[in-house]
Amino acid sequence: MRLTRRTNLAMRALMHCAVNDGRLVRKADIARDCNSSENHMAQVINALSQLGVLKTARGRNGGVMLARPPDQILVGQVFRQMESAVPFTECFASTKNTCPIADCCSLRDVLCGAIEAFYSTLDKISLADLIRDNRQLHAALALP
Repeated sequence: MRLTRRTNLAMRALMHCAVNDGRLVRKADIARDCNSSENHMAQVINALSQLGVLKTARGRNGGVMLARPPDQILVGQVFRQMESAVPFTECFASTKNTCPIADCCSLRDVLCGAIEAFYSTLDKISLADLIRDNRQLHAALALP
């Protein structure tokens, strides 16, 4: 299984905001610290704000911050939402499925179970769990 770059950046952005909890963080700072272009980070931030996990403030002193406490943001929820537009394999796609055995293939059911087990594991992990007692992460992402 492979995650999209967008989901990876989403988690980096959320961890950045969690480390700097209670502060407005500039998109440019997140992009720099997460090794991303500002344009790509802007798309990720927009998606996360639509999911209700980030709040954005416009203007000269604007930025982003967590919309909820870190312990209320579950990794599984973020992954599900960020990855929902990308089918795991061709037979999972509602359109463009040209697999001739999709209707009778047992592999699809096995993969569905495996994917659900993956998300179930991530549902037990909150954003707070990812940053708790992680001094190196705090050193890498904390703003002065």
